[in-house]
Amino acid sequence: MKYYSYLFAVLFAFQATAQPAQDSAVVAPSMTFLPDWTFKGNELAEWKALGNTAWHATDGELRAQSSSGKPMRGWLVSNQSYQDIGFRALFKCEGTAETGLLFRLEQQSSGYRGIYLSLKIGDVGLYAVTLDADGNLQQQEPLRRAGGIWYRLAPPPEEDSRAVGNFQRPNPPDVYRPISPPNTDYQQGVWNQIEVFFDLNTIRAFLNDGREIGGAADAYLEGYGPVALYAAGEGSVQFKDVGIKDIALRFTPDEETSAHFKSQRISDMYYSWGADAADFNRDGHLDVISGPNIFYGPDFTTHREIFPAIAVSPSKEFTAVNVQYTYDFNGDGWPDVLVSPSRAVLYLNPGNASRRWAEHVVIKEVQTEITDFKDIDGDGKPELIYGANGSLRYAKPDGDDPTRPWKEYRVSEDGYVLAHGIGTGDINGDGKLDILGPYGWWEQPATLEGQLWNYHPVAFGRYGHRGSNVGGAIMAVYDVNGDGLNDVVTSLNVHGFGFAWFEQQRDGRDSISFVRHMISDDYSRDGAGGVTFSQAHGATFADVDGDGVLDFIVGKRYFTHLDNYYDPDPYGPPVLYWYRTVRNPDAPGGAEFVPELIHNRSGAGSEVDAIDLNGDGRVDIITATNRGTFIFWNQYE
Repeated sequence: MKYYSYLFAVLFAFQATAQPAQDSAVVAPSMTFLPDWTFKGNELAEWKALGNTAWHATDGELRAQSSSGKPMRGWLVSNQSYQDIGFRALFKCEGTAETGLLFRLEQQSSGYRGIYLSLKIGDVGLYAVTLDADGNLQQQEPLRRAGGIWYRLAPPPEEDSRAVGNFQRPNPPDVYRPISPPNTDYQQGVWNQIEVFFDLNTIRAFLNDGREIGGAADAYLEGYGPVALYAAGEGSVQFKDVGIKDIALRFTPDEETSAHFKSQRISDMYYSWGADAADFNRDGHLDVISGPNIFYGPDFTTHREIFPAIAVSPSKEFTAVNVQYTYDFNGDGWPDVLVSPSRAVLYLNPGNASRRWAEHVVIKEVQTEITDFKDIDGDGKPELIYGANGSLRYAKPDGDDPTRPWKEYRVSEDGYVLAHGIGTGDINGDGKLDILGPYGWWEQPATLEGQLWNYHPVAFGRYGHRGSNVGGAIMAVYDVNGDGLNDVVTSLNVHGFGFAWFEQQRDGRDSISFVRHMISDDYSRDGAGGVTFSQAHGATFADVDGDGVLDFIVGKRYFTHLDNYYDPDPYGPPVLYWYRTVRNPDAPGGAEFVPELIHNRSGAGSEVDAIDLNGDGRVDIITATNRGTFIFWNQYE
């Protein structure tokens, strides 16, 4: 897994420190999962007190208040026990009061034990604790660091060599970026948000949508018990919107495919997060390339590998193939394949020879998980648009020999490239392609050689939901509302929630600005058509229904990383949707997006392709995910 070890080190270096944290209010409340149970009552029949603290319930709010000169020190214990649990709440401490949460509270002969999350200024952390029979703390031992993207079950300390996010993070270049990480620190006297997932022996806490606070509960793998709220000190402790989910219970929906699409699963295995199509054997039928395998049309039941096909485990491993493109790079009439990242590798088609394809590394470093493949300079040949070493770039193959290292052109200064979010389109209407990223768009200059492009800052992405990512997948550029100006449709945070369209506006001097219109957010807000899902990692745009207006196609990447609770709602149904662009003068910005489910058991990888595979004039949709490779045949009349 050298690929991902390297890639995450680079991406965290440029993402997590993109701007210094600013002093600000705690982030707005969000919800990354739907609880099984939420406290909404005025009574404590579902709770019991432990210790000297009196608790009260009013309109779904739980409150403990100290008496004059008598500090609090006690617990409010739920009546329901859990082993694996998801917990969320808003909490506030006033005065010198402090709080925390205790999980898997188990009664022992002399008292209790459990895993404690301390939530107070100067001490936000995880501990194994023991209490006496009256709830007084007897022992407290910090948990060792665990969590991150790598595992669900934390291995023993001597075997735990996986990175958990403690990368070296060099200071980024001092450039202006329109998106700043919110202040997610605990703040006294205001409402803070906490989400906790305790699964097997790994506990992960997220304060104010910030970075993971993770620990290994080494002796508590088989622990089982209720959750308890803590109140101590002088003042008050309040909880509201308390929600609990039994995360040991998983849900798999009945398979559903849109009546407007016919589903064909052409591979059962996890080889790739990307796919493309071309007529590789020149028999007159388009074929699909997905990872190492070509699936031959028109029936897609026969396949061969172009490089060694080694399937990977969705739970513990990453595929090295995020994005794939097809093009005849050497002009011999046979389509070739380009694969990226963490480098760009060209595979030359050997024609009718029954052999694997020659591999040529043409770009040594590709930082971005998302890349694009468009004709930037208008010469009729596409270039690779990507990021490396913190800057946006594009690269051209050598006209005489495309297997040689490609020539790279810098578009932006250092400090503007993230893992996610790249798009191309004519923003200013000058007939030339501009390049987009989460921090804005770069205007193509009159001359491409030897100069950076003019930068226009726009917040096309956002932080939130674990705090570690900004930006989307492929950013769609087209005229959404029919006013003659190209707008932008994009995911905001592919490892979190949210996608939106950005309406382009001009003032009298043709100054360009954008207004954001949300399409879908997290579970705390209603999405278009009542649809909400996380991990919108793969997307594209095409005219799905043939009405002459482009539509947005997007899906959820199941797990996103690996099989654990590091990412928001990792086990939600892996859905694939298309959002019909409806021009409506009464809607905000003059347009709305109407979702239609394509499939609910496959999702999206890093890219989604829309192409007419069978020549019937309708775009079909290809996805490659950790569930396999799929074709969704368009049945629109």
